[in-house]
Amino acid sequence: MSAPIQFLNAESIPTTGFLAIPGRLDLQQLLQLEKQFHGRTITFLIEENDSFDPALRSHMERSERGAMFSIKDEKPGAAGQQLAAYLKNGGVLLFVPGRSKARPATPIHIPSTHLKTLVSLQLPTLPIAIDCPRESCMGIEKISSLPQAVFSVGRLLSEKEVNLPSFQESLLEAFESAYSTRTIIRGSLATALLHGLKKNPSIKLIDGSNDSDITYSNILPAAIALSKFIIEETEKPRVAIVLPPGKGGLIANLAVLFAGKIPVNLNFTASHDAIRSSIRQSDVDRFITADPFVRKVSSFPWPPNRDLILIERTLPELKKEIVKWALISKFLPAAWLAKILGLNNRRDTDEAILLFTSGSSGEPKGVPLSHRNVLTNVLQFGSRLDINSHASILGCLPLFHSFGCTVTLWYPVIEGINLITYPSPLETKRLAELISIHQVNVLLATPTFLRGYMKRIDPAQLKSLELVVTGAEKLPQNLADAFEEKFGVRPMEGYGLTETSPATNVNLPNPDANANSHSLPARLNGSVGQLLPGIAIRLADPVTNAPVPIDQPGIIILKGSNVFPGYLRDIKRSNEVLTPDGWFKTGDVGFLDADGFLHIQGRISRFSKIAGEMVPHETLEAAINKVLGLDSETERKIAIVGVPDEKKGEAIVLLSTIAGQALEQECIDLRYKLLDEGITSLWCPRQIIPVKDIPLLASGKLDIKSCQELANRI
Repeated sequence: MSAPIQFLNAESIPTTGFLAIPGRLDLQQLLQLEKQFHGRTITFLIEENDSFDPALRSHMERSERGAMFSIKDEKPGAAGQQLAAYLKNGGVLLFVPGRSKARPATPIHIPSTHLKTLVSLQLPTLPIAIDCPRESCMGIEKISSLPQAVFSVGRLLSEKEVNLPSFQESLLEAFESAYSTRTIIRGSLATALLHGLKKNPSIKLIDGSNDSDITYSNILPAAIALSKFIIEETEKPRVAIVLPPGKGGLIANLAVLFAGKIPVNLNFTASHDAIRSSIRQSDVDRFITADPFVRKVSSFPWPPNRDLILIERTLPELKKEIVKWALISKFLPAAWLAKILGLNNRRDTDEAILLFTSGSSGEPKGVPLSHRNVLTNVLQFGSRLDINSHASILGCLPLFHSFGCTVTLWYPVIEGINLITYPSPLETKRLAELISIHQVNVLLATPTFLRGYMKRIDPAQLKSLELVVTGAEKLPQNLADAFEEKFGVRPMEGYGLTETSPATNVNLPNPDANANSHSLPARLNGSVGQLLPGIAIRLADPVTNAPVPIDQPGIIILKGSNVFPGYLRDIKRSNEVLTPDGWFKTGDVGFLDADGFLHIQGRISRFSKIAGEMVPHETLEAAINKVLGLDSETERKIAIVGVPDEKKGEAIVLLSTIAGQALEQECIDLRYKLLDEGITSLWCPRQIIPVKDIPLLASGKLDIKSCQELANRI
């Protein structure tokens, strides 16, 4: 049983006076915070126009010490000098946030207008994060066993260094510390999945490839029976899975985990060299697949037949075992069943699943994700989405795709959400039919796949959609506008990496406005959304690697329990991206704005350094699409690539599928159009290279390696 209140880093509370700014504060939390100040003089600070819950206001009014400030104050520094008197002799000036409406698990419940004024007071400032696990837990958790609140004290900011970016950075780090204490992420992924299947027996997986369905109560015994078969088949710690989304893919992944082994969903769309590399790195000797799929993907470098476990043949042979485990699983509680299966023998830091990066810029890297990593991301993503248990989600992203794996495989099973699957995200006509028939509420896609819905799809078919989330690549705003205009729901851009399990950011619908409270924004067009709970951020200069304020462009560095422990058997690469204390250097460049929205400018590999200036390829591509009138195109027709240049270090070239014969004149015309748009001459392409197609990966991402090879041929 957890203590109702937990307090972390209390030793960081200074003995000298300071301004305390908690991320949120209700009456009970205020009372607990007062205890931590051990009888010191406390003065409540409020914004003059804020409203408060009656009990909280009554408590403050009983105090003899109070002060106000105004966000309209034109000279907050002068106000800060007056308020400094309350800090004498170790006094605490405690800001009490007013009523606010925010998405679940939001770390900061204070409008940015308030924060800007508070940090402009130029007082020693102590951020205090408050996490409330009971408000944003998994459905399988027992709420009464969770703490009501976890307080975490941030780094004290001196009056000289306090500003909005430093406050955000310190508070998010404190919130990450609090979030990492969550009990559920200390368990095993297999145990959580078992509890989800047991708690939601009537929830269904509907396989859109043949319109069959199966309940979670029937999935469970089939997965257990298959797990026993897998244990007999191989002694290797990992088992490969080569299957699309569907019943077979889900049961296979569950079975491997229930067998105490690690599922490796292989990318069957990758090159033969990449596939062989993944097989070699993962050291697997058994492949779960299906005979029809073997015939369909005949180009896959399949191993000998003796190494294949054909799921459509194996499961019927296990019928008696499935019936046996159906009876056992029906009557035994989940905790007993987990003990019998040995699911609790795994530590939270043990490898749970193995994914491979897409190899967009080289050989695929093995990314082992721990039980803690995956469970944290399911919790982070699920708590922010806040989807009810009667919702339905479409699972059509490949299982080897990190987004498809976490969000359309583990998440719906653990949280008990109906899952409608289909083997391909490209067949939008059939997907639209499934969305309409099964009244799907949530669609996850990439912008590339989203474009398919813009062709020949009746808007009425997507009427049930309440949330559309995109990832893997930048969402063009013209595509988001066109999709919203046609279907009445705006796609929300997210962000993540395989190494972060994967989701780290997502835009979401704004909470309903309330006249008596501040409604904090949860979406901002052009951004990838706010950080998911429990993720901290730092930025570094792309050239010098020195720290930079998080509101200035820099390499994005993240920390959280969802961050992977390191690449598979590759210490050198791991040390390049991971610090000893767990900070992960993403390789993407971006910045955080005043409301906590992350803006991505591109991967560092998609920047060119020309005459000392960093040129973002994605920004330039967006400008070229605009001036060439390609905004409304449903497929990529251009790509920017950097090539070596003796004088300036690098030069920009443009790969184009629409280039004509007069390439030199086209390049000159394009330069003038870009200059008219305010693009500097340094950024303009030096050359246009005609190509038949722009190379893309199966996920829809740009194939950087192949683009570079095309450019290097000149």
